[in-house]
Amino acid sequence: MMLIGLAFTAQAQDISKNALGLRLGDNDGFGGEISYQRGLSKNNRLELDLGFRNSNNVDAFKLTGIYQWVWNIDGGFNWYAGVGGGLGSWSYDYRANGTQFKDNGTFVFVAGDLGIEYNFKEVPIQLSLDIRPELYFNSDNYRDDNFGPDLALGIRYKF
Repeated sequence: MMLIGLAFTAQAQDISKNALGLRLGDNDGFGGEISYQRGLSKNNRLELDLGFRNSNNVDAFKLTGIYQWVWNIDGGFNWYAGVGGGLGSWSYDYRANGTQFKDNGTFVFVAGDLGIEYNFKEVPIQLSLDIRPELYFNSDNYRDDNFGPDLALGIRYKF
């Protein structure tokens, strides 16, 4: 047990105090997200992501918070895992074939997170690739199946 604990602490990576950028993926119809990471300790951080959609027929937002553990693989490469959740709101209003469709609602969800990232040494840029499975709890029919895997590419400026 001590050797396993020592292995994980020896692999801890000093992470940046702040990182701000974009997380680009499907995001269950919300598209890209504005992403902010805040380093909490040597190998833990909080990630907050805001996705929004504003179109002719649909307006929506989704706020996600994930607590992450970060481990160094080699050099600037890290892998990370996390848990969290979020909430959102949506509304649509459109007319098709003479019929008006209008609805709105809110939702909450829990999420996991698993990914890999690279921190450049020469420039304060971080690239990441992660998957975030999300389980939705709502009665507003935002999703038909209440489960959404979210695969995304992130690019953030570290400061």
